[in-house]
Amino acid sequence: MAIGDDAVEVRAQGWRTLAALHGRLEEALEKALQAGFDLSVVEYTVLDTLARQDGWHMRMQQVARAAALSHSATTRLVNRLENRGLLSRYLCDDDRRGIYSQITEQGRELLERARPVHDATLKATLDAACDTPELAPLVEALHVLPRS
Repeated sequence: MAIGDDAVEVRAQGWRTLAALHGRLEEALEKALQAGFDLSVVEYTVLDTLARQDGWHMRMQQVARAAALSHSATTRLVNRLENRGLLSRYLCDDDRRGIYSQITEQGRELLERARPVHDATLKATLDAACDTPELAPLVEALHVLPRS
């Protein structure tokens, strides 16, 4: 195997390891959030992201980026959350084509109840991943990331 081939394999192995850790986290969070709050991970992510915004709203394309979804999937997700009363949408005053999403008080209350379960599940799953030698370095790297 040439040096270039080794580098490709190292990157590929890194990606597989990252995907494995992500899969564990996603599965554990999905189970906990669905069981306790009837929320998916992506729904939680959108509510959490909206709650952290200055002015408490985001354009739909920003929501799509935050949730890592396509435009159509984001529209379906926002429709579901709006139908549940967890967020609202309104037209942008400056650009009538623009639509903002904003977390509602009901959404904020659900998020605040779900956040401790989310955080505890995240911690427990990361702690358990430390017992897997391939995943331990990634978990350690997460602990040293700068806070934003």
